[in-house]
Amino acid sequence: MDSLFLAALSVCSLTVSACGGKWSSKARSCSDLKDFYSGRRYSLDGIPQFEICGEHLRICSQGYTCCTSEIEDDLATKSRTEMEGLLKEAGRTLQTSLIGQYKAFDGYFLELLNRSAINLQETFLATYGLLYSQNSEVFSELYNDLRHYYQGSNVNLEEVLNEFWAKLLEKLFYQANKQYYIGEDYLECVSKQIETLRPFGDTPRAMKTVITRTFVAARSFIQGLVISGEVVRKVSQVQLTPSCMRAMMKMTYCPLCRGVASARPCANYCINVMKGCLANQADLDTEWKHLAETMIEVAGRFDGPSGVDSVVLALPIRIAEAMLTMGENIQTINSKVFQACGNLKEGRSGSAGANDMKKVEVMVENRSATSPDKMVKLVSDVTVRLRDMQPYWVTLPSMLCSDRVATGTGAEDKCWNGMSRARYLPEVMGDGLASQISNPEVEIDITKPDMTIRQQIMQLKIMTHRLKNALNGQDVDFQDTSDDASGSGSGMCADNVCSRVARPALPVTDRPTYYDLPPENKKVKGSNGSQNLPSITIYLLPLLILLLWR
Repeated sequence: MDSLFLAALSVCSLTVSACGGKWSSKARSCSDLKDFYSGRRYSLDGIPQFEICGEHLRICSQGYTCCTSEIEDDLATKSRTEMEGLLKEAGRTLQTSLIGQYKAFDGYFLELLNRSAINLQETFLATYGLLYSQNSEVFSELYNDLRHYYQGSNVNLEEVLNEFWAKLLEKLFYQANKQYYIGEDYLECVSKQIETLRPFGDTPRAMKTVITRTFVAARSFIQGLVISGEVVRKVSQVQLTPSCMRAMMKMTYCPLCRGVASARPCANYCINVMKGCLANQADLDTEWKHLAETMIEVAGRFDGPSGVDSVVLALPIRIAEAMLTMGENIQTINSKVFQACGNLKEGRSGSAGANDMKKVEVMVENRSATSPDKMVKLVSDVTVRLRDMQPYWVTLPSMLCSDRVATGTGAEDKCWNGMSRARYLPEVMGDGLASQISNPEVEIDITKPDMTIRQQIMQLKIMTHRLKNALNGQDVDFQDTSDDASGSGSGMCADNVCSRVARPALPVTDRPTYYDLPPENKKVKGSNGSQNLPSITIYLLPLLILLLWR
């Protein structure tokens, strides 16, 4: 009997402790909670008229409350949904910025490549006519391969260039020796002598250097934007921990349960909650900054005298230069080829007139370069955006708290501190997982980092390493750049619509129209193409004289 009495007394004492003398004061109305539910068109069933004892609560403090267990669970779910929405919205904002930079640079680079191809096509077609049309696949394949390489295809840039010069040597040797029967085996022998003959002078070596540096940098830069967007997307989808969601509920809706709906969180209180919830995300900061800094350095190489515009638009002139070099040295080249591959039998129509080739003094005038203003602006814009996004992961807690914390005179003493309207006393935690060991709001096991975020940190490291290689002109293989090759979506997604393109995951953007080389029975007109015609024609005319003479 005594034991039953003691047990009952114990229960009563706990009840009194939880509710602070339930019958000694008048319970407040729950109209604020009803207004909240009514404003969102939720059912008002189950909401008490007046405060009740909150000993049933599992998250909010167990004093007087307007929240039943069901209402507390419902509000906890709402706080989770709202927090996830805020994170995704913040991620979408950053992704939108990255998409904008991607589209601007990608569109301009492909426009340059397209203009260069059109310029070569128009000039060579006007100079050679049918002769060019019959051999145009050599040039169209070069531009297609360069385009595919830039877009991330498994293309070896050095092999592409070597193959181009070998094929060009075969075609020009064949046309310059029309009086002979020349079979495929003989032409293969000719192309194998290219290192010994050096028919195009120093142009192939010089072109290889500048093209490799430019295209490797452009491809790695565009891939850096893709990987950045992919990281943001995946991290934005990381599930929040139960401890984080309890802290969010306590900060967001427990004031409503306590009848102080107008109370807003104390600033430092909100920061601690967010830093605890986003502790793993903050660990992205170091590698994220390294990637942004390296991308800025790569972008700095895109403008200037040896920048993207100059290299891409000058390709037709460099090729014409190389062809002229071979034309001027055709006698020496023929002699060396006959020595290495054997003499040829005459029998085809055409005349042998290499000795009669007239030397023509060439005035080089490069008109392919355009105003650098557009590229300068692109580099300036992307530099600003990349610098702005550098502190994203460590400033995210403050950004999420900016619209929800108490402000104004005396706010520090009247804000919600998790228990009541009073000053928040604990100090603000540092950034990152390790700094949250003493976080008073969110319980975190710092020995168990989120593995998805650790994988994204590794992706940032890999991408930064590849960009640094690109700065040194080293070719970069982007295979398996993404840790999610199965295809959960590209980092460049907009309006919740994602599409993945195999190897690598590049977004689909509006790109310039590509022209096949050459067009049949008509000339393709491209922007600014006519600017380049005089300088390239000067190179081509001597070679044409040689070919016609023969």
